[in-house]
Amino acid sequence: MFPILETERLQLREVVKTDAQGIFNCFSHNDVTRYYGQDTFTSIEQAKQLVAFFAKSFQENRGIRWGIELKGKKEIIGTIGFNALSSKHKRAEIGYELHPEYWGKGYATEAVSKVISYGFRELELTRIGAVVFIENKESNKLLAKLGFEKEGILKNYMYQNGVAYDTNIYSLIK
Repeated sequence: MFPILETERLQLREVVKTDAQGIFNCFSHNDVTRYYGQDTFTSIEQAKQLVAFFAKSFQENRGIRWGIELKGKKEIIGTIGFNALSSKHKRAEIGYELHPEYWGKGYATEAVSKVISYGFRELELTRIGAVVFIENKESNKLLAKLGFEKEGILKNYMYQNGVAYDTNIYSLIK
C-alpha cells in the first residue's frame, strides 16, 4: 500500500497516470528544471515516463515519490520523495519540486518536514541526504532551516543543458 501523508494544507499521495498533465506543467517550466539536473519537458510523453519511473522505483523499493496536492483540490502542484533509498544502510536522498505558482507560500517546508518525519519514523532511516545546485539559493536555505548540515561540495556533479555544475551535499541525521 502506498502511504498517504497529510499536513495542515497538503495531501501527499501516490503519483498516478492521470497526474501526467500536472507533472508536465511542473517540468515544462525552465524555472523548475534549471536546478534539477534534467532537461525541461517538451511533451506529455516525458511526463508519462516519469510517472512510470516513480511507480517502478516504489515497486522495487528504491524510492518513493509523492504527488503534492492542496487539500480539497485534485491536481498535483509538485512532487516530493526519496531517491537512492537503501533500507540496508538506512539512508535516502530527498528531492522535491513545486510549480512556480506555488513558490514562497511555505508548501515546500510543510511537505519536506512531513516526509522527513515519515522517513525517520516509518522507514527507520538514520540519514537523509540532499544534493542541491549551489545556485539554488531557496532550496539551500530551506534545507538549512530544517536542520540539514552542509557536508561539502561535489565538484562538477550534475549536468544541466550540457554544463557541469557543482552541488552542495547535505545530511540530516536522526
